[in-house]
Amino acid sequence: MSVMPFATVAEALSVGADTDVAFAAPDRQPMAYAELRAHMARTVESLNAAGIGRGDRVAIVLPNGPEMASAFLSVAAGATTAPLNPAYRAEEFEFYLSDLNAKALVVEAGSTSPAVAVAAKLRIPLLELSVAADSPAGAFTLAPQVPASAPAANGGLAGPDDIALVLHTSGTTSRPKIVPLTHRNVTASARHIGQTLSLTPADRCLNIMPLFHIHGLIAAVLSSVAAGGSVYVTPGFNALKFFAWLDEARPSWYTAVPTMHQAILARAERNPASVQGANLRFIRSSSASLPPQVMGKLEETFRCPVIESYGMTEAAHQMASNQLPPGQRKPGHVGVAAGPEVAIMAADGTLLPQGAEGEVVIRGPNVTPGYENNPKANAENFTNGWFRTGDQGVMDADGFLRITGRIKEIINRGGEKVSPLEVDEVIMDHPAVQQVVTFAMSHDKLGEEVAAAVVLREGQSADEATLRAFAAARLADFKVPRRIVVLEEIPKGATGKLQRIGLAQKLGLGG
Repeated sequence: MSVMPFATVAEALSVGADTDVAFAAPDRQPMAYAELRAHMARTVESLNAAGIGRGDRVAIVLPNGPEMASAFLSVAAGATTAPLNPAYRAEEFEFYLSDLNAKALVVEAGSTSPAVAVAAKLRIPLLELSVAADSPAGAFTLAPQVPASAPAANGGLAGPDDIALVLHTSGTTSRPKIVPLTHRNVTASARHIGQTLSLTPADRCLNIMPLFHIHGLIAAVLSSVAAGGSVYVTPGFNALKFFAWLDEARPSWYTAVPTMHQAILARAERNPASVQGANLRFIRSSSASLPPQVMGKLEETFRCPVIESYGMTEAAHQMASNQLPPGQRKPGHVGVAAGPEVAIMAADGTLLPQGAEGEVVIRGPNVTPGYENNPKANAENFTNGWFRTGDQGVMDADGFLRITGRIKEIINRGGEKVSPLEVDEVIMDHPAVQQVVTFAMSHDKLGEEVAAAVVLREGQSADEATLRAFAAARLADFKVPRRIVVLEEIPKGATGKLQRIGLAQKLGLGG
C-alpha cells in the first residue's frame, strides 16, 4: 500500500493494488483498481471532449449503486461533482441546478427524472450514462446528448486546490448554502477516517448510505479507496435486504445513521444465521446522535465495537470520533478530535476551558474555505479562523466531546433551556420505546414548550401518561415533555436523520 500523501481524488485512487477489488455490488462482477483507474481516465477524457474541464460543475442525478460511486470519483477527478437527491421534485431540481450554475447533468440513458425537463428548460446539456451488459460494478460510458462545439480548454486532472465536490447544506432553518470542498479537503477527511478506523486493503465497507450526502461519499467510498480497500455498493438502505447483503458482501464494517442501526436491530432476531456469520471488525455511526442504548445493543448483537463519529458537510465529514480498542469508546460522546482541531467557543469568540459548555468550533485541512457567494454566512460562521458548527457541546478531561444539541434546536421554555438530546436519552430507557425525538412546540405564554414523538417496540404498549410519568421521575419538571405523541413512524430527512425542526408543525402541535 502506498505511503505517499495524496491531495487529489485521482491520487487517492492510485493507492489500491491493480488486481484488488475496488467496487462490488449485488448481482454484478467486481471492478478491480486497474479497471477503476482506466475508467476514471476515460471518463475525464469524455468530459473534456464534451467541453467540461477543471472547475466546471457537473450535477449527477443517479440512483444509489456502483455507477453513482464511480461517477462521484471519476467526475471529481477532472471536474467538480455535484450529486443531487434523485427524489427531488421539479421545483427543487430547478433551484439546485440554477444555484449550482451546473455546466452539465449526468443521468441514466432514458431517465424519466424531472431533472431532465428542468435541464432542458435551463439549457443545461445532458450527459447520458449507459451500462453495458455484464460490465463490472461501476463501469459506464457517458455520451453527450448534443456534441460539444469544442473540447475543454481547462482539461486534464484536477489539482489539490480545485473544487472536487459541491453540496448544499440541509437548509432546515434558512435557504440552503453551497459548500465547496477542495480536493485537499476531501482527501484530508478520507485520510482522517482511514487513520481513525485503521483501514487497510483487507477492509470492505458495506455501503447503505445515500451517495448524494457527505457521509456516504467520504466515509464509505473515498476513505475506502484511499486505503486500497473495497466498497460493496447497495441500491440504498433496505432493512429487509440488509442481512442478505451482509451474507453476500462479507464486509469488515458498515457505516450508517442511528435510524438505520435501529431498523437493523429490529430485524436482527429474525436473521440469526446472518448475525452469527457476520465478521464485522467494527460498526460506525455518524450524522446524528446515537442513543447509548442503541450502541450497547449493536455491540451485543454483532460482537464488535461501535464507533460513533461526528461529522458535517462543511468539514468534508469527520471532525471527531470515538476510538477503536484499545482506545476508549464513551457512549453519549462523539469522541476526540479526529482530523481537525476541535475546541469550545463562547458567543464572544473566546475559547473555553474543558468542562465549559459552548459552541463546537473546528479548523483544519478538511474544512471548507467558505460558503460560496455568501459573505454574510461566512462572517457569521467563521471566527478567528475557526468554523462555528452550530452545535453546543462540552469537552471532558480526556478530550472527549459530548454534543448537548444543535443551538437552533435547543428548546427555550420561558427562558429555561432544554437539550432535546437529554430528554431523548431518558425516554429511550423505557422498555417499550424503540425511537424518540424531542422537539420544541410553540406556546402562547412560554414561547416554546417541550414535546416528543415516540415509536414503540413491536408488541409493546405505553400511553402518553405512562411515558410522561416515566420521564418525570428522571427529569426536572421543566424538561418533561408536555405532549408525547405515539407514531407508527417519525418523519425523517432524505438521509434518514430524524427531523426536530418543523416537526411540531408537521404533527399539528402547539399553540
